[in-house]
Amino acid sequence: MPVSAPTVEQPRTTSPPIGRTRKRRESDRRHPWLPYILLAPAVVMELLIHIVPMLVGIWMSFVKLTKFFIANWSEAPWTGLGNYAISVDFSSSIGASLLKSFLITLAFSLLALGISWVLGMAAAVALQQPFRGRGLMRTIFLVPYALPAYAGILTWNFMLQRDTGLVNHVLVDNLHLASDRPFWLIGGNAFTSIVTVAVWRLWPFAFLTLMAGLQSIPTDLYEAAAVDGAGNVRQWRYITLPSLRPVNLVLVLVLFLWTFNDFNTPYVLFGNSQPAAGDLISFHIYNASFLNWNFGVGAAMSVLLLLFLFVVTAIYLLVTRQRNDAARPAGSPSSQAPVEVHHA
Repeated sequence: MPVSAPTVEQPRTTSPPIGRTRKRRESDRRHPWLPYILLAPAVVMELLIHIVPMLVGIWMSFVKLTKFFIANWSEAPWTGLGNYAISVDFSSSIGASLLKSFLITLAFSLLALGISWVLGMAAAVALQQPFRGRGLMRTIFLVPYALPAYAGILTWNFMLQRDTGLVNHVLVDNLHLASDRPFWLIGGNAFTSIVTVAVWRLWPFAFLTLMAGLQSIPTDLYEAAAVDGAGNVRQWRYITLPSLRPVNLVLVLVLFLWTFNDFNTPYVLFGNSQPAAGDLISFHIYNASFLNWNFGVGAAMSVLLLLFLFVVTAIYLLVTRQRNDAARPAGSPSSQAPVEVHHA
């Protein structure tokens, strides 16, 4: 009896129907302007909100726009780089105060960034494993980030009052850590207050970002490391940190830009008369423009701040890219080096 050869079914392809593809192409030919119409509102809003004000600010930095020319900007005399020369003349009062404000802002940004990252990393690692109440803890940790910035900072303003504030009530009356009520919104303690408020606002964002990054790390890596004898510290050092490198690169840059440009925190916390210890550069530029009525010098300071942040961002991205290229194995298409866990 003849035996028939077995038939082998060919895998089916999931290509779209020819008719649907043809209709889509015909629709693209009939409406070639549709993508531009959909993008037009976003482009217009970007121009009105960011591009046009930035160009106007750059123009203002080259003219002597003071209170005498507010009514008619076109009559403001052209000064060229005169406003920039005044801003960077550190022997004058304007340049010296700008330099001091820059150093205070730099210290504020580094401290707020570092503390926020440490708290966010600690909370994300602590809540990585499931346990009863983990969802509630996550919700509580994200409350400062969900609150409106103005409401949160205003609450801190009431809490930091010398005579009626909650902070002094707890430290002095309940814990008896100080014999006299300190001032938190004036003097040298103002720097501690503004760093504390900034960390309170920013660390939930670091926690949320790092927690999302931890979800993408396979649990098999931790299980294999535990079998090999690696403890929690070595697992965090050789698995968690290398795996979170792309997340940390973006997180650190975003936190630095946010803190260095922070205006809401000093404005709401201190008001118009901010103390010298809390003179952040964004608020310093605001005072130079709207309180001293020297919009030309204030615009020049803003452009210098923009250039500084641009240079810092470019150097940061360049250095991190070079480190990633150096850590990439030769001939490997992956952008990350293989994770190695050393035995305890």
